[in-house]
Amino acid sequence: MAYDARGDYGGGRDGGWGGRYGQDGGRYGQQDGDGFVRSRGRRPVTDYGASLVHWMRHWQPKYRNAYGGESERPSVSYIVDMMPPISHVTKAADSVPTRHLHSSLNKIKHPVNVVRWTPEGRRLLTASSSGEFTLWNGTGFNFETIMQAHDSAIRALAYSYSDDWLISADHDGYVKYWQPNFNNVENISAHNDPIRDLAFAPTDSKFVTASDDSTLKIYDFAAARPEATLTGHGWDAKSCDWHPTKGLVVSGSKDHLVKLWDPRSGRCLTTLHGHKNTITKTSFERVRGWCLATAARDQTARVFDLRTMRDICLLRGHEKDVSTLAWHPIHGNLLSTGGSDGALLHYLLDEPNTPPGQAVTVAPFDSPDPTTASAQSIYPSHRVLFAHDFAIWSLDWHPLGHILVSGSNDRVTRFWSRARPGEDVSRDRYHIGEAAAEAQGTWDRRGNRRQRQEEEEQEMEDEMEGLVDQKMPLKQQQQQQQMQKLLLQQLGGGTFPPPPLPPGLSMPGLGGGGVTNSNGPMILPPPPPPPGALAANGALPPLIPGMDLKNPPDPAMMLEMMKKAGFQLPPPPPGSSFPPIPPPPIPSGSKVAPPPLAGFQGALPGLGIPGLSGVGQDQSQTDQRRRAPLPSQADSLREEQKRGQYILRR
Repeated sequence: MAYDARGDYGGGRDGGWGGRYGQDGGRYGQQDGDGFVRSRGRRPVTDYGASLVHWMRHWQPKYRNAYGGESERPSVSYIVDMMPPISHVTKAADSVPTRHLHSSLNKIKHPVNVVRWTPEGRRLLTASSSGEFTLWNGTGFNFETIMQAHDSAIRALAYSYSDDWLISADHDGYVKYWQPNFNNVENISAHNDPIRDLAFAPTDSKFVTASDDSTLKIYDFAAARPEATLTGHGWDAKSCDWHPTKGLVVSGSKDHLVKLWDPRSGRCLTTLHGHKNTITKTSFERVRGWCLATAARDQTARVFDLRTMRDICLLRGHEKDVSTLAWHPIHGNLLSTGGSDGALLHYLLDEPNTPPGQAVTVAPFDSPDPTTASAQSIYPSHRVLFAHDFAIWSLDWHPLGHILVSGSNDRVTRFWSRARPGEDVSRDRYHIGEAAAEAQGTWDRRGNRRQRQEEEEQEMEDEMEGLVDQKMPLKQQQQQQQMQKLLLQQLGGGTFPPPPLPPGLSMPGLGGGGVTNSNGPMILPPPPPPPGALAANGALPPLIPGMDLKNPPDPAMMLEMMKKAGFQLPPPPPGSSFPPIPPPPIPSGSKVAPPPLAGFQGALPGLGIPGLSGVGQDQSQTDQRRRAPLPSQADSLREEQKRGQYILRR
């Protein structure tokens, strides 16, 4: 496919490439001296439309040789002659995805458990361990939307053959029905244990689920109820699939067995042996439907022939467990596998690719006695050993077959495609590793870190522009935001002035006109007096009985007494200075300040004692704003401490 790379590459000998490779910013060939300049808002785009139009323009019936256009040659100038995979059905080698296109990651990162292309291929749907759906654009690979779909980790996704429905399964054993606009219409409690896999029947009238309770269940889709339970595995059922054209179900389990079932009667038809560890993935081939591929934790994958019910290919090459696999939608002989070490391997089943020093094996169909011949060993035709940092959990091909997507435990979704004509990708960091690529000058660690940061910023911008979440904010969060806004307004940092003092009320030292700071006039309402506390002339009585308001105690002495009692005084807001007000007496032996007056909520800035302002604070401390916890947060914390949820450690 033709595509444009991210950023501007100028001054190189290869024209627009500028002697650099891809979006990693690694240098290839001569040093051009120009820095990597990334244009904001410009993204790599796969232009498969031009290739399809070019193919349809030169397409001819097969008896006329099928294609009459220019053939591809190993030169950059032949990019315009790139053809889609459907144009060369018998040449699977031309569709092997060797080049890294883009890495997509969320703002809040979680392991990606499942990746699925939408039926029309315009978007990619990913499901994470946080229970979220994320939609990515299928051509620009940018973020589109995110929503909370499940309360626990999502383990499986499946689109119906009619493209009208999507079903998802989670770690709690629930299955949900979704429409194409992601409207949830049904929620089923299918299993008591985690559901590991599910698949639709060819008619879309039924689907099958595999669970850790060692059973499989056949569900009627319209009625949303189980019809049959398939029992026979001795351990957790890890994978399942439904044949694309036949009434045949396959399952793989932790008991190392692969079983084929009749979904009508629920009877086990046969058991396939061969793997020596847990089966991680089972999948029917979609082009002809004659083969079944299985992956296991014994570092191998096998291909079984359904006509002979035996394994015909043994896929070797992984150094760790094989965690997933995916068939190509156009080429029935191209199979891609992902390992628990992050390696991505591609196999051509008709090319053994036997490495030097290994014995050459023969396919069972070419042996004198196919019934007793062993499976043919197939080695990968291409290896991407450093595709991910951790295990690859899911692989999925674009419906056109030109892009492969991988979701991994390293919380990154990566897009892969075939290399452009004349392009060498064997020395990038995904093939030889970061250290070797940096040593060879094909990858710049510092430049990649800067580019990765810019990519994350761009993804955050897209997430802010898109629909971030479908859920309404919690009522408690709204109340906290309102309280925080009111507190900022009271401190003088808000945009709206606080309400003025009620007429007829005053406070010693404050008056009724408020004070002025650097932010403008700031009016602080005093606490309302208790009922019956006002005198005949409307003045407030002294806070401490027997205290003369005209001759109050020394504030420095009162401050020293409060410090000895263990009471910490927060600084007042910047630019504010109030005449001292004596605090109420503190009982002997007590470190807790007295409660506020009746009817007063909150506290005046400057002091933690309700109704009092800060005294004795240095001007350098008042220049720093410190935000105290909101009253609702403090109350909730005390309630949680009473329940024993949080323990204060000294």
